[in-house]
Amino acid sequence: MSPDLFGRTCLVTGASDGIGKEVARGLARMGARVILACRNPARGAAARAEIAAETGNQALDLHLVDFSDQASVRAFASEVLASYPELHVLVNNAGLWSAVRRTTPDGLELTWATNALGYFLITELLRERLCESAPARIVNVASDLARDLDLEDLGFESLEYDGVRAYAQSKQANRMLTWALARRLEGTGVTANAVHPGGVRTGIFRKGGKGVTGWLVSTAAALVGKSPRRGADTVLWLASSPEVEGRTGLFYVDRKVRPCRFRDEPAEERLWAICSRMTS
Repeated sequence: MSPDLFGRTCLVTGASDGIGKEVARGLARMGARVILACRNPARGAAARAEIAAETGNQALDLHLVDFSDQASVRAFASEVLASYPELHVLVNNAGLWSAVRRTTPDGLELTWATNALGYFLITELLRERLCESAPARIVNVASDLARDLDLEDLGFESLEYDGVRAYAQSKQANRMLTWALARRLEGTGVTANAVHPGGVRTGIFRKGGKGVTGWLVSTAAALVGKSPRRGADTVLWLASSPEVEGRTGLFYVDRKVRPCRFRDEPAEERLWAICSRMTS
């Protein structure tokens, strides 16, 4: 049986497609009010209409936000705080990969700004509301494609840019920031966990631009990857299941706790401080 989330408010970033849309669909099916945070208005509206038609849940609120743009994230957070007196679940899922180095309106490397700072900033802006609404949950969608975090050159100012490495270091950061966040949330009734959804046919590498590596990875995902619905399973479970009530600071794969090789409290705290400066 699915949990009953009637009366609960859940926010899913990157909800117009892939894992995010499936998580939003699952939460709506359980009766939650779901905030769909999307960058593309047409795809966001289509996702909202599809989920409403399938689940019969009309409590689906579309908000537009670009998680690479800090002004957009701050404006979105202000909308959420003004519109929703309670927030019980935050699923950080929005992300991208870029074959070439691009910068944001804030002058930051695009992949890092979206995948790492996007998670960090929206969570910090909404953290107090989540604590006020406790028990509440934060679920950060990470990846097993995680490595090579260079705290000295997060934006590839000196290193030669590599799209896969940029993506991988942002995904390592997602995990490390989750552990630092969980420490800060101790005693609040808010949990924070990270999850690897598995190889999923989402098209994220195909959308990132031209390049042999992106083509190879997206082709492999298309051939052997999970469907977005299967990929969303553990994310949705962490967001809703009574089985994980109160469990925090953990890394999950296929509904099981897995060891994370990126546990280093001094490095996590250093990364937290860097992200705080980059979003101040």
